[in-house]
Amino acid sequence: MFTYNVRGENIEITPAIREYAEKKISKIERYFTDSPDATAYVNAKVYPNKDAKAEVTIPLTGGLTLRAEETSQDLYGSIDLVVDKLERQVRKYKTKMNRKPRVSAGLPGAVETQVQADRVEQEAEEGHDPIKIVRRKTLSVKPMTAEEAVLQMEMLGHNFFIFEDAETGKGALVYARRKGSYGLIAIEDDLEDA
Repeated sequence: MFTYNVRGENIEITPAIREYAEKKISKIERYFTDSPDATAYVNAKVYPNKDAKAEVTIPLTGGLTLRAEETSQDLYGSIDLVVDKLERQVRKYKTKMNRKPRVSAGLPGAVETQVQADRVEQEAEEGHDPIKIVRRKTLSVKPMTAEEAVLQMEMLGHNFFIFEDAETGKGALVYARRKGSYGLIAIEDDLEDA
């Protein structure tokens, strides 16, 4: 069963907002054979132009992370759109996993990240100023196939994903290429020879 961590930016989270978010997001649980014990992190944000954004991140047992965000003219509409997106992600993921020779009882493990709801942000500096690292993140990885890593990357909405290759036991990275294809970078044991 999900527990909820609902917070707001530029908006007070009223009991009505909290209850609505919890009720809508709890619909995701029906897609699992075992009810997962997970925390759904919900972030609501209202912009000066009155648009409202809802972000939901659900790190599941075994490492799979569900994540979606949507913006609309009201917060309740944004929550509805986010839940629809999460449901599509879960159905797509389960369909792809069921096409594999092994059928999983629930959603299989992927990568546990501390990144959660954050996206990787990069800032380009003009001129010849020194490079500034503006954000650091830490992640721990679990073994998976490259195909599972691509699915996790798509679910997070990122264009790259770091994981441990289940076949080699070494670090690897998958990334999105143009025209819908993907790339895989394997990390060598001895970087001096690379």
